[in-house]
Amino acid sequence: MPSHFDARHVRRAFARAATSYDAAAALQREVQSRLLESLDYLEARKPEVVLDIGAGTGHASALMKKRWPKAQVIALDVALPMLDQAKRQAGWWKPFQRLAADATALPLADNSVDVIFSNLCLQWVDDLPAVFAGFRRVLKPGGLLVCSTFGPETLVELSEAFAAADDRPHVSRFAQIAQFGDALMMAGFRDPVLDRDLFTLTYDDLPSLMRELRAMGATNARVDRRHTLTGRGRFAAAAAAYEPMRRADGKLPSSWEVIYAHAWAPDPGAPIREGGHDIASVPVSAIPIRRKQT
Repeated sequence: MPSHFDARHVRRAFARAATSYDAAAALQREVQSRLLESLDYLEARKPEVVLDIGAGTGHASALMKKRWPKAQVIALDVALPMLDQAKRQAGWWKPFQRLAADATALPLADNSVDVIFSNLCLQWVDDLPAVFAGFRRVLKPGGLLVCSTFGPETLVELSEAFAAADDRPHVSRFAQIAQFGDALMMAGFRDPVLDRDLFTLTYDDLPSLMRELRAMGATNARVDRRHTLTGRGRFAAAAAAYEPMRRADGKLPSSWEVIYAHAWAPDPGAPIREGGHDIASVPVSAIPIRRKQT
């Protein structure tokens, strides 16, 4: 399928952001905290191998190593400088492994992982069914997947502001919650449960928002983006279009929709397709969605 993202740009953006990421990633830490709660679904089970996909600077990997000290915890990220920063989290008292690799091509053996944890990484993936199929491949039967991604209400204000100044996209495409659930089912995962939160962050002005996005590595990576500088004129026009959205407290709002999911790897030999039909195909209305927070 055609790619919507420039994978090299994504890797370079996160590599550049490695030293500034932690200071800017307050939202990512909040989402991480909520996603870690989903690990309680394992109850008394003690995983042997835990894979943190899109581990970034390794905070979640360190917390999971602390939770399961006897487990092999692997922090996987596409940006090697992120993993260099993660080394600081992997002290001698809570060591975890670091692996530079792409979420779409996991270099792990089939049926080798008990838990996959992926916090705010999958929004950079074009083909969700394919990446979930890779997750299913490496998970042991009955293994747990917990993951999060951004939904389509993310950065809607920024998108609208730049649309008034430029005919090129400045914000990524984000999957609908229905697409996310369908992709899990297409890959053969069982009993998926989805959750949705809507956060509103605030900024003094548009440059403040753009600086934070760069510090997190969340720059525009669409292949159809403008490949030259936006320019002062276009930026000023976007800032002017953002102004009518300013809140009563004087701040500019920035919406962030977060989709969470957890699901289980199927039993050994469970097919994805049978007789030419997706046996895992279930209407999204049948997938439990726990809550909506605004």
